[in-house]
Amino acid sequence: MLSIRRLKKEDAPFLSEIEKEIFGKNAWTEKDFKETTAIEYAYYLVAEDDGRIVGACGYRDMCGEADITNVCVISAMRRRGIAERMLRELISHGREAGVRAFTLEVRSQNPAAIELYKKLGFVSEGVRPGFYDDPKDDAVIMWLYPNEKEEDLPSKKV
Repeated sequence: MLSIRRLKKEDAPFLSEIEKEIFGKNAWTEKDFKETTAIEYAYYLVAEDDGRIVGACGYRDMCGEADITNVCVISAMRRRGIAERMLRELISHGREAGVRAFTLEVRSQNPAAIELYKKLGFVSEGVRPGFYDDPKDDAVIMWLYPNEKEEDLPSKKV
């Protein structure tokens, strides 16, 4: 049974292994995850399936703008709605905590992730050329403004 809970220090070794599988040399280390648990402006979740960690995601709140990082689900558990469920919970928590906007970068060659983010209301606001290595790829910069009307969005202002 899938459950989602807050990240704990003891999750760090498992998450660093998942990150290595997914992101290769760009993965966060065990130390990175442990340090994140001590940052008061960071909020990270893990997904567990029958007690086994299968994914994670989180954000760092910078003055009301949350930078979402580390959206990952092990390959054997993808396409089951786990990332969507984690992100919905993450966004809900952020809204309650006063986050006005969420942002993230996603590989331009990852259409499944881009479609998920669009489904959640994110819009593309630009590209960072050559942002990713291994393999080289551009990053699509996406934003979500959950409490704004469309006409109030920065990209819609003249």
